[in-house]
Amino acid sequence: MKYLSLPLLIVLLGLTAPAAAEQPPAAIIEQTVTYTVVKGDTLMRIGARLGVDWKRLARENSIDPRKPLKPGVVLKTSIRRIVPRTIENGIIINIPEKMLYFFKDGALAGVFPVGLGMPFWNGMTRWRTPVGPFKVICKEKNPTWYVPESMQLKMDMEGKEVKTVVPPGPDNPLGRYKIKTSIPGIVIHETIWPSSVYQFMSHGCIRMLPEHMEKFFPEVEITARGEVIYDPVKLARSADGRIFLEVHRDVYGRVPGMKAAARRLIEESGAAGRVDWNAVDRLLHEKSGVAEDITGWSRGEIF
Repeated sequence: MKYLSLPLLIVLLGLTAPAAAEQPPAAIIEQTVTYTVVKGDTLMRIGARLGVDWKRLARENSIDPRKPLKPGVVLKTSIRRIVPRTIENGIIINIPEKMLYFFKDGALAGVFPVGLGMPFWNGMTRWRTPVGPFKVICKEKNPTWYVPESMQLKMDMEGKEVKTVVPPGPDNPLGRYKIKTSIPGIVIHETIWPSSVYQFMSHGCIRMLPEHMEKFFPEVEITARGEVIYDPVKLARSADGRIFLEVHRDVYGRVPGMKAAARRLIEESGAAGRVDWNAVDRLLHEKSGVAEDITGWSRGEIF
Protein backbone atom coordinates (compact mmCIF):
# COMPACT_ATOMS: atom_id res chain seq x y z
CA MET A 1 0.00 0.00 0.00
CA LYS A 2 1.55 3.31 -1.07
CA TYR A 3 1.08 6.54 0.82
CA LEU A 4 3.11 9.10 -1.10
CA SER A 5 0.96 9.07 -4.22
CA LEU A 6 -2.53 10.07 -3.24
CA PRO A 7 -4.00 12.47 -5.80
CA LEU A 8 -6.40 9.85 -7.16
CA LEU A 9 -7.69 9.11 -3.67
CA ILE A 10 -8.56 12.65 -2.66
CA VAL A 11 -11.95 14.22 -3.29
CA LEU A 12 -11.95 17.93 -2.56
CA LEU A 13 -14.95 19.06 -0.57
CA GLY A 14 -15.90 22.72 -0.76
CA LEU A 15 -16.58 23.99 2.75
CA THR A 16 -18.72 27.09 3.10
CA ALA A 17 -18.90 27.28 6.86
CA PRO A 18 -18.35 30.82 8.14
CA ALA A 19 -15.73 29.57 10.60
CA ALA A 20 -13.87 27.80 7.81
CA ALA A 21 -14.22 30.50 5.18
CA GLU A 22 -10.58 31.56 5.50
CA GLN A 23 -9.27 27.97 5.45
CA PRO A 24 -8.27 25.96 2.36
CA PRO A 25 -10.85 23.39 1.22
CA ALA A 26 -11.12 20.26 3.33
CA ALA A 27 -10.68 16.91 1.66
CA ILE A 28 -11.81 13.34 2.02
CA ILE A 29 -9.52 10.41 1.36
CA GLU A 30 -11.35 7.35 0.07
CA GLN A 31 -9.75 4.01 -0.72
CA THR A 32 -10.68 0.35 -0.91
CA VAL A 33 -7.73 -1.67 0.31
CA THR A 34 -6.91 -5.34 -0.15
CA TYR A 35 -4.09 -6.88 1.83
CA THR A 36 -2.63 -10.38 1.53
CA VAL A 37 -1.53 -11.87 4.85
CA VAL A 38 2.11 -12.98 5.06
CA LYS A 39 3.80 -15.22 7.59
CA GLY A 40 4.10 -13.58 11.00
CA ASP A 41 1.32 -11.04 10.41
CA THR A 42 -1.13 -10.16 13.15
CA LEU A 43 -4.34 -8.17 12.94
CA MET A 44 -2.78 -5.44 15.09
CA ARG A 45 0.29 -5.22 12.84
CA ILE A 46 -1.86 -5.05 9.69
CA GLY A 47 -4.15 -2.46 11.28
CA ALA A 48 -1.08 -0.36 12.14
CA ARG A 49 0.14 -0.56 8.54
CA LEU A 50 -3.20 0.45 7.05
CA GLY A 51 -4.37 2.90 9.71
CA VAL A 52 -7.45 0.83 10.47
CA ASP A 53 -8.72 -0.51 13.78
CA TRP A 54 -7.76 -4.20 13.93
CA LYS A 55 -11.10 -5.15 15.47
CA ARG A 56 -12.85 -3.63 12.49
CA LEU A 57 -10.60 -5.63 10.16
CA ALA A 58 -11.57 -8.81 11.97
CA ARG A 59 -15.27 -7.98 11.90
CA GLU A 60 -15.38 -6.98 8.23
CA ASN A 61 -13.48 -10.08 7.13
CA SER A 62 -15.21 -12.58 9.46
CA ILE A 63 -11.95 -13.46 11.21
CA ASP A 64 -11.72 -14.93 14.69
CA PRO A 65 -9.10 -12.70 16.38
CA ARG A 66 -8.26 -15.50 18.82
CA LYS A 67 -6.81 -17.61 16.01
CA PRO A 68 -3.55 -16.94 14.13
CA LEU A 69 -3.85 -15.50 10.64
CA LYS A 70 -3.17 -17.85 7.76
CA PRO A 71 -0.68 -16.64 5.12
CA GLY A 72 -2.36 -16.01 1.79
CA VAL A 73 -5.66 -14.87 3.25
CA VAL A 74 -6.84 -11.67 1.53
CA LEU A 75 -8.30 -8.97 3.76
CA LYS A 76 -10.44 -6.18 2.40
CA THR A 77 -11.52 -2.89 3.96
CA SER A 78 -12.60 0.59 2.95
CA ILE A 79 -10.89 3.71 4.25
CA ARG A 80 -12.60 7.09 4.30
CA ARG A 81 -11.26 9.94 6.40
CA ILE A 82 -11.51 13.71 6.46
CA VAL A 83 -8.24 15.61 6.24
CA PRO A 84 -8.41 17.71 9.42
CA ARG A 85 -6.51 20.74 8.10
CA THR A 86 -4.67 21.67 4.94
CA ILE A 87 -1.46 23.69 4.73
CA GLU A 88 0.95 24.65 1.97
CA ASN A 89 3.93 22.72 3.34
CA GLY A 90 4.54 20.80 6.51
CA ILE A 91 3.05 18.28 8.90
CA ILE A 92 -0.30 17.95 10.67
CA ILE A 93 -0.66 15.25 13.32
CA ASN A 94 -4.16 14.68 14.70
CA ILE A 95 -3.93 12.85 18.03
CA PRO A 96 -7.42 11.27 18.27
CA GLU A 97 -7.18 9.66 14.82
CA LYS A 98 -3.52 8.64 15.19
CA MET A 99 -2.62 9.94 11.73
CA LEU A 100 0.09 12.17 10.28
CA TYR A 101 -0.64 14.29 7.17
CA PHE A 102 2.30 15.53 5.13
CA PHE A 103 1.86 18.44 2.71
CA LYS A 104 4.23 19.54 0.00
CA ASP A 105 3.77 22.39 -2.50
CA GLY A 106 0.11 22.76 -1.57
CA ALA A 107 -0.70 19.08 -2.09
CA LEU A 108 -1.24 16.22 0.31
CA ALA A 109 1.91 14.17 -0.26
CA GLY A 110 1.51 11.49 2.39
CA VAL A 111 -0.77 10.07 5.05
CA PHE A 112 0.74 7.82 7.71
CA PRO A 113 -0.56 6.01 10.81
CA VAL A 114 1.41 6.93 13.93
CA GLY A 115 1.77 5.75 17.51
CA LEU A 116 1.24 8.38 20.19
CA GLY A 117 1.54 8.92 23.94
CA MET A 118 -0.31 6.69 26.37
CA PRO A 119 -3.25 8.40 28.15
CA PHE A 120 -2.36 7.04 31.60
CA TRP A 121 0.43 5.16 33.33
CA ASN A 122 0.21 4.38 37.04
CA GLY A 123 -2.41 7.11 37.30
CA MET A 124 -0.12 9.67 35.66
CA THR A 125 -0.76 11.55 32.41
CA ARG A 126 2.82 12.72 31.79
CA TRP A 127 3.28 10.56 28.69
CA ARG A 128 0.53 12.17 26.62
CA THR A 129 1.69 13.68 23.32
CA PRO A 130 1.46 17.48 23.64
CA VAL A 131 -0.40 19.65 21.15
CA GLY A 132 0.95 22.79 19.52
CA PRO A 133 2.93 24.15 16.57
CA PHE A 134 6.47 23.01 15.94
CA LYS A 135 9.26 23.02 13.41
CA VAL A 136 11.74 20.34 12.44
CA ILE A 137 15.10 21.26 13.94
CA CYS A 138 17.22 18.28 12.87
CA LYS A 139 17.17 14.88 11.20
CA GLU A 140 19.38 11.99 12.17
CA LYS A 141 20.08 8.53 10.77
CA ASN A 142 21.02 5.70 13.13
CA PRO A 143 20.54 7.88 16.21
CA THR A 144 21.78 7.22 19.72
CA TRP A 145 19.05 7.28 22.36
CA TYR A 146 19.95 9.32 25.41
CA VAL A 147 17.39 8.03 27.87
CA PRO A 148 15.53 10.83 29.69
CA GLU A 149 15.58 10.74 33.48
CA SER A 150 11.81 10.22 33.55
CA MET A 151 12.23 7.09 31.43
CA GLN A 152 15.04 5.87 33.66
CA LEU A 153 12.71 6.24 36.63
CA LYS A 154 10.00 4.31 34.81
CA MET A 155 12.44 1.51 33.99
CA ASP A 156 13.37 1.32 37.66
CA MET A 157 9.72 1.29 38.77
CA GLU A 158 9.00 -1.54 36.34
CA GLY A 159 11.94 -3.56 37.62
CA LYS A 160 13.82 -3.31 34.33
CA GLU A 161 17.48 -2.61 33.71
CA VAL A 162 17.99 1.14 33.89
CA LYS A 163 19.73 2.38 30.76
CA THR A 164 21.14 5.84 30.21
CA VAL A 165 22.38 5.50 26.64
CA VAL A 166 21.29 3.10 23.88
CA PRO A 167 23.57 3.02 20.82
CA PRO A 168 22.32 2.62 17.25
CA GLY A 169 21.17 -0.88 16.43
CA PRO A 170 18.23 -3.27 16.48
CA ASP A 171 17.53 -2.67 20.19
CA ASN A 172 17.31 1.12 19.89
CA PRO A 173 13.65 2.22 20.28
CA LEU A 174 14.30 5.16 17.92
CA GLY A 175 15.03 2.79 15.06
CA ARG A 176 17.08 4.05 12.13
CA TYR A 177 15.48 7.47 11.66
CA LYS A 178 14.84 10.37 14.02
CA ILE A 179 13.20 13.71 13.22
CA LYS A 180 13.58 16.11 16.14
CA THR A 181 10.86 18.72 16.65
CA SER A 182 10.96 21.99 18.54
CA ILE A 183 8.47 20.59 21.07
CA PRO A 184 10.71 19.69 24.04
CA GLY A 185 11.40 15.99 24.19
CA ILE A 186 9.21 15.11 21.20
CA VAL A 187 10.62 13.40 18.11
CA ILE A 188 9.09 11.62 15.15
CA HIS A 189 10.94 8.34 14.77
CA GLU A 190 10.92 4.85 13.37
CA THR A 191 9.90 2.20 15.88
CA ILE A 192 11.17 -1.31 16.52
CA TRP A 193 7.73 -2.18 17.93
CA PRO A 194 5.45 -2.04 14.87
CA SER A 195 2.35 -3.16 16.77
CA SER A 196 2.55 0.04 18.82
CA VAL A 197 1.78 2.14 15.73
CA TYR A 198 -1.84 3.27 15.45
CA GLN A 199 -2.02 2.85 19.22
CA PHE A 200 -1.52 5.07 22.26
CA MET A 201 1.51 3.30 23.72
CA SER A 202 4.45 5.70 23.38
CA HIS A 203 5.96 8.00 26.00
CA GLY A 204 4.89 11.09 24.08
CA CYS A 205 6.96 10.70 20.93
CA ILE A 206 5.49 9.97 17.52
CA ARG A 207 6.24 6.47 16.23
CA MET A 208 6.15 5.38 12.59
CA LEU A 209 6.52 2.02 10.86
CA PRO A 210 9.91 1.34 9.24
CA GLU A 211 8.45 1.11 5.72
CA HIS A 212 6.66 4.45 6.16
CA MET A 213 9.61 6.24 7.73
CA GLU A 214 11.82 5.18 4.83
CA LYS A 215 9.53 7.20 2.54
CA PHE A 216 8.81 10.09 4.90
CA PHE A 217 12.30 10.82 6.26
CA PRO A 218 13.98 11.93 2.98
CA GLU A 219 11.00 14.11 2.05
CA VAL A 220 10.95 16.18 5.24
CA GLU A 221 13.11 19.28 5.21
CA ILE A 222 14.85 20.76 8.23
CA THR A 223 12.91 23.88 9.33
CA ALA A 224 9.68 22.32 8.01
CA ARG A 225 6.77 23.47 10.13
CA GLY A 226 3.94 21.47 11.57
CA GLU A 227 1.35 21.24 14.28
CA VAL A 228 0.04 18.57 16.62
CA ILE A 229 -3.72 19.05 16.92
CA TYR A 230 -6.56 17.41 18.83
CA ASP A 231 -9.71 17.10 16.69
CA PRO A 232 -11.80 14.04 17.63
CA VAL A 233 -14.75 15.34 15.59
CA LYS A 234 -14.36 16.41 11.95
CA LEU A 235 -16.88 17.66 9.41
CA ALA A 236 -16.78 18.24 5.66
CA ARG A 237 -19.34 19.02 2.97
CA SER A 238 -19.04 18.05 -0.67
CA ALA A 239 -19.65 20.26 -3.67
CA ASP A 240 -22.88 18.33 -4.33
CA GLY A 241 -24.13 19.03 -0.82
CA ARG A 242 -23.36 15.80 1.01
CA ILE A 243 -22.24 16.24 4.60
CA PHE A 244 -19.67 13.94 6.19
CA LEU A 245 -18.92 13.46 9.88
CA GLU A 246 -16.00 11.57 11.41
CA VAL A 247 -15.82 10.82 15.14
CA HIS A 248 -12.93 9.39 17.16
CA ARG A 249 -12.52 8.60 20.84
CA ASP A 250 -11.62 11.53 23.05
CA VAL A 251 -8.71 9.47 24.33
CA TYR A 252 -7.14 12.25 26.44
CA GLY A 253 -10.48 13.60 27.72
CA ARG A 254 -9.86 17.05 26.28
CA VAL A 255 -13.36 17.62 24.85
CA PRO A 256 -15.94 17.95 27.65
CA GLY A 257 -18.93 17.51 25.31
CA MET A 258 -18.48 15.54 22.10
CA LYS A 259 -22.12 16.02 21.12
CA ALA A 260 -21.85 19.76 21.63
CA ALA A 261 -18.65 19.83 19.58
CA ALA A 262 -20.35 18.00 16.70
CA ARG A 263 -23.40 20.25 16.84
CA ARG A 264 -21.21 23.35 16.82
CA LEU A 265 -19.37 22.18 13.69
CA ILE A 266 -22.65 21.36 11.96
CA GLU A 267 -24.27 24.66 12.89
CA GLU A 268 -21.22 26.67 11.83
CA SER A 269 -21.33 24.93 8.45
CA GLY A 270 -24.94 26.03 7.94
CA ALA A 271 -26.08 22.42 7.70
CA ALA A 272 -28.07 22.06 10.92
CA GLY A 273 -31.38 21.66 9.07
CA ARG A 274 -30.01 19.26 6.50
CA VAL A 275 -28.42 16.47 8.49
CA ASP A 276 -29.80 13.23 9.86
CA TRP A 277 -29.42 13.81 13.58
CA ASN A 278 -30.05 10.13 14.30
CA ALA A 279 -27.00 9.35 12.19
CA VAL A 280 -25.04 11.99 14.09
CA ASP A 281 -26.01 10.39 17.41
CA ARG A 282 -25.05 6.95 16.10
CA LEU A 283 -21.58 8.12 15.02
CA LEU A 284 -21.04 9.87 18.36
CA HIS A 285 -21.90 6.61 20.08
CA GLU A 286 -19.82 4.33 17.81
CA LYS A 287 -16.75 6.57 17.47
CA SER A 288 -15.71 4.41 14.54
CA GLY A 289 -13.17 6.86 13.11
CA VAL A 290 -14.72 6.47 9.67
CA ALA A 291 -16.12 9.49 7.81
CA GLU A 292 -19.78 8.81 7.03
CA ASP A 293 -22.45 10.62 5.05
CA ILE A 294 -24.91 12.18 7.53
CA THR A 295 -26.96 14.09 4.95
CA GLY A 296 -30.67 14.19 5.70
CA TRP A 297 -31.85 13.65 2.13
CA SER A 298 -35.50 13.76 3.13
CA ARG A 299 -35.25 17.28 4.54
CA GLY A 300 -35.58 18.99 1.24
CA GLU A 301 -33.29 20.01 -1.57
CA ILE A 302 -29.65 20.03 -0.54
CA PHE A 303 -27.43 23.00 -1.16
